[in-house]
Amino acid sequence: MTPGVRSLVAGNWKMNGLGASLSEIAAMRRAVDAGEAGAAEVAVCPPATLLAGAAKILAGGALGLGAQDCCAADHGAFTGDISAPMLKDAGAVYVIVGHSERRAGHNESDAAVRAKAEAAQRAGLTAILCVGETRAEREGGRANEVVSGQLRGSLPARATPADLVIAYEPVWAIGTGLTPTPADVADMHGVIRALLSEIYGEAGARMRILYGGSVKPANARELLSLANVDGALVGGASLKAADFMAIAATYA
Repeated sequence: MTPGVRSLVAGNWKMNGLGASLSEIAAMRRAVDAGEAGAAEVAVCPPATLLAGAAKILAGGALGLGAQDCCAADHGAFTGDISAPMLKDAGAVYVIVGHSERRAGHNESDAAVRAKAEAAQRAGLTAILCVGETRAEREGGRANEVVSGQLRGSLPARATPADLVIAYEPVWAIGTGLTPTPADVADMHGVIRALLSEIYGEAGARMRILYGGSVKPANARELLSLANVDGALVGGASLKAADFMAIAATYA
């Protein structure tokens, strides 16, 4: 944790969830409103088809709403894309950009991720910008180099703790059940913190850095207590309110 920084636990539902799944979001809202996450901020990022429905459920409550991606353009002839202003209009507060599944599966470059983060800023959204190395890159001793390079290429020119969150997700740990050692996580978050401070000064020292990659109730307390780990980006364990809130309850 970073002293003086409010932690964030965000759930990324990925391409999961139909209308019936809104009942899980309703249960999350009740738990957050009841104080089960303590002083931490909690947000859920369902697929775009559920954003408007989720926004109605979450109106007036403490659980935040996020989207999983946005177009770099604000409007125009981009069939199938969703712009940041559209997400804002639907009720989103956050948007994930640069997730490894977008970088690898959709060939998104650092420059493309940067453009999306800047689009989110223009729309008044907080970007959750993801970075992370592959297993081969870690085993080759290049993890710090790769993540630092992704950050330098993806970070917006200007940012504040209010409009930018970083999520470190080692690619090899996403959905695999594998996690880096606590020492490895602390080391990488320290590298990220140093780079944010270099680029943004005092603002970089206060930006939240989340850990993601097979976060679950069993390992959350150990991971979220580490220096410069200011919360979590949770994948599969965020699909059920009970599991997700068990992670968020680390801060209660």
